[in-house]
Order: sequence, then structure tokens, then C-alpha cells
Amino acid sequence: MSRVLVTGAASGLGAALTAAFRARGEEVLATDVAYGVASTGSTDEEGPTSSSDGPTLGLDITSDDDWAAARAWVEAHWGGLDMLVNNAGVAGGGRIDVAAIDEWQWILDVNLLGVVRGCRTFTPVFKQQRSGRIVNVASLAGLVHPAGMASYNTVKAGVVALTETLGHELAPYGVHASVVCPSYFRTNLMASLRGNDKALGAVVTQLVESSPLTADDIAAAVLAGIDAGDELILPDPAARAAYALKLRDRPAYDAQMRHQAARLPR
Repeated sequence: MSRVLVTGAASGLGAALTAAFRARGEEVLATDVAYGVASTGSTDEEGPTSSSDGPTLGLDITSDDDWAAARAWVEAHWGGLDMLVNNAGVAGGGRIDVAAIDEWQWILDVNLLGVVRGCRTFTPVFKQQRSGRIVNVASLAGLVHPAGMASYNTVKAGVVALTETLGHELAPYGVHASVVCPSYFRTNLMASLRGNDKALGAVVTQLVESSPLTADDIAAAVLAGIDAGDELILPDPAARAAYALKLRDRPAYDAQMRHQAARLPR
């Protein structure tokens, strides 16, 4: 039985991953900002609450104190961690001359530095154990970069690069790293969308809401990829096809991206 910490576990893919791990008998600490304020690491009533399914903990991934509290709980109750799943994130994007710089700062702090904070917090635990797995949820946008999504593409590409780097850096300690890059699937992610480019946001929202895929579909594929030891997990056919096109036929990929760009709201 593995000991797993999942961020962003209150809804969407995080909730689906948490349920899938628990269904096969894993111990899961479900964390989310929606669960409230994390404790300072105490083991009494200030610690995580327990549901009928397992413990939950308030965790704002932009807070170093919250991450320290999560590590303190893991070490006090489990004595270590087998898998860190950095799933929490927000939606963003917008054309480069429309999206404001504060939108960039917000999405960088949550979607990229939030993942960095999690990896920094638990890497010493993994090194000491000489075992562990980091699973970072990025997006197909980290590999394939449609127009109008510069900030989102950038942070997700950063998560891809971070994960590959850690896979090399931590291999001598027996630690593995995987990055998950799904395409559009139905989730409540768009509820977190903010920014000036309302027209672009409406386009992306429609793509998410019209997807035939659910969070449960993606979660099942993610677990299969983890079990297979995949470093790059492309959990759906659309993601695999889009990335394959970029690798196989760059001119065709570029033409497709420029066609999409020409259809952006003006």
C-alpha cells in the first residue's frame, strides 16, 4: 500500500485521482485550499480532518507554511511518502497584448511555483528514503502551444521541463518523476479562470465543456501510466495525436497552429 499526497483534491481531476487511488487501497492525504487553513504541523485537533474516505488537509500551494505543515503531518503519521501528486492549478491565458502582467504573475505563482514548492518540500524526504515518485500534472499545452494561451502554455511547459529535470536529478536516489499532459476534458477548472481576454476565455470554456472525456477517464489513464513507469503520460487519444503530429511533421503542425490563430477573436 502506497502513501500518496494529492493537491487540488477537492474537485475535478484531483478528486478523481484521490478516489481512484483509494479504490485500489492506497493511503491518500487529500489536500486542497478548499479544505481550509493547514495546521502548523501539530498532531492534535489542528491537524487534518478525516472524512469517511480518508484524511484531508487545507493546503494553499502558494504557501510555504502550508507545505511545511503537510510535510510535518506526513512524517508524523506515515513516517514518509511514496508519491507526491502535484495536481492543483488554475485556468488562465489570453492574447499577449490583452492579458495583463498581473495575470502572468498569478498563474506563474500557482501553476508553476506551486509545483516547485511541492517538489522542494518533499525531495528531502524522498532522498532520505532513497525512493519515491513525483507526479506533476501539466497539460497538453506544455507540449503543444496554441495561440492565445501564452501564459498557460508557458507555465505548463515549465512543469514539463521541471519534471524531466527532476527525473534526471533524483534518479541516483531511486526517485522517479512523471508529467501528465492531458488535452481538454470536462472539469470545473474553468471556474478559476480570470483575466482580461474574455473572448478567448469563452472559446476555451466551450472546448472544455464539449469534451467527451471526464476527469474519471483521465484519472484511470494516469494510474495506468504511473503503473507502467511512464515519464510522459499522455492520457487521451487527442493528446497523443497532437503531440505525435508535432514530432512527426512540424510543417503540418505549424500550419494547424496558424490556422487556429487566424480564427481567434479580433
